[in-house]
Amino acid sequence: MSNEKTIKSALISVFSKDGLEPIVKKLDEQGVTIYSTGGTEKFINDLGINVVPVEDVTSYPSILGGRVKTLHPKVFGGILNRQNNDSDVAELAEFEIPQIDVVIVDLYPFEKTVASGASNQDIIEKIDIGGISLIRAAAKNYADVICVSSVDDYAEFLELITEKNGTLSEEDRKRFATKSFNVSSHYDSAIFNYFNTDKEETVLKISETKGKVLRYGENPHQRGFFFGDFDELFTKLHGKELSYNNLLDIDAAVNLMLEFKNDAPTFAILKHNNACGLAQRDTIKQAYVDALAGDPVSAFGGVLISNTEIDLATAEEIHKLFCEVVIAPSFAADALELLKGKKNRILLEIHDVEMPAMNVRTCLNGILLQDRNNITDKAEDLKSVTNIAPTEAQIEDLLFASKICKHTKSNTIVLAKNKQLCASGTGQTSRVDALQQAIHKANSFNFDLNGAAMASDAFFPFPDCVEIAKNAGITSVIQPGGSIKDQLSIDYCNENNVAMVMTGTRHFKH
Repeated sequence: MSNEKTIKSALISVFSKDGLEPIVKKLDEQGVTIYSTGGTEKFINDLGINVVPVEDVTSYPSILGGRVKTLHPKVFGGILNRQNNDSDVAELAEFEIPQIDVVIVDLYPFEKTVASGASNQDIIEKIDIGGISLIRAAAKNYADVICVSSVDDYAEFLELITEKNGTLSEEDRKRFATKSFNVSSHYDSAIFNYFNTDKEETVLKISETKGKVLRYGENPHQRGFFFGDFDELFTKLHGKELSYNNLLDIDAAVNLMLEFKNDAPTFAILKHNNACGLAQRDTIKQAYVDALAGDPVSAFGGVLISNTEIDLATAEEIHKLFCEVVIAPSFAADALELLKGKKNRILLEIHDVEMPAMNVRTCLNGILLQDRNNITDKAEDLKSVTNIAPTEAQIEDLLFASKICKHTKSNTIVLAKNKQLCASGTGQTSRVDALQQAIHKANSFNFDLNGAAMASDAFFPFPDCVEIAKNAGITSVIQPGGSIKDQLSIDYCNENNVAMVMTGTRHFKH
């Protein structure tokens, strides 16, 4: 596209003045007539640059406490007129409407105001009306007008008018129009989501403006992108660029470790979104050592996460292992220096930030949305259904296993003992297969399952699983219950001195 147009006039009405001064000076240098309002007008005047108040154009002052400043036909007529339309041009002359070639707007900070915990009234006042209207009008009429819709675009616009001496192509204007509709649609989505707190409307509005191109997706032939504010959740201290698969594993690790927030030192090792090692001990070093013992083979190339600071003693053990990512609330200075010894190892300091309340994923030609699984099984939730009740130590192991089970792909069985993951069967089509996989894996790493606890993410439709578990030495079981044949499993446990508790809560994870 060519259709170049030289900027002769500009309307500037912005919230953020950061980076605005050089733009105003460049426009003035290029002989551009500048129109403005309120605080922006004062800012330009203070620079010693001539500015025409919008009130002089509309013959109306700013009214209703500043709620109405630019909403006037003489403003929007100057923006929306078509310069190749003789009737439009004639009406501009008839009604003494100035042509506007540039609109520079930065909207009221609605999202920041919400995030600050401000009152509802303060938030409502930060819903921009005039600014968003100016953006829509200028972007719609990109054939004649260029719209700068955010402080984030000030620098690019300044570079453009400097390089091209104020004469811009239609391609330039359309590119900025695209940016503008991105700003307006995101702004409106944020406002809707603020109002839709009770989810009365079965409508999904997702808008993420912070996107990052990844090296590739799950496999090299797939493109990959991440949309979100990674820096809000982590400080990246060291290592290579994060991949699509890294991010999925990190997400799984963070959600799992939230189950152990503020608990005794706990360490987890994950591979392909599932825990292959997890232990809770008096020191974080011992927690790591015992987590690694759960499956030292799978731990190779895994994602490691701690619920407390990693000290030098722990770092010395971690440094012996090839791993992709290490996550902790903090790192001791000497531990961090040691772990940086592997140039590609990713080191992340996690912040205390809440995870999203909803889970979203694509499905068929649409999207599935569900509440986050916020239920964690607790001692008071347990219903003892067997003649033998679990001991206090068994209850601790049952709840420990249940937390891991909740974050493991279904169908799953988790085996734990003394707050250490012995093994899990993950993603199996049969619960029996999941249990047999877990037992085989535990035996292969020389775990003694006598006295171990077993957790299942869903009920047992038959007593076969508790029978297999009993034969492996397992003495306590936690499961949601709910099968019409629950009594068969209960009866087997009663006959074989196995303690079983039911939670009433299923934890499928597909």
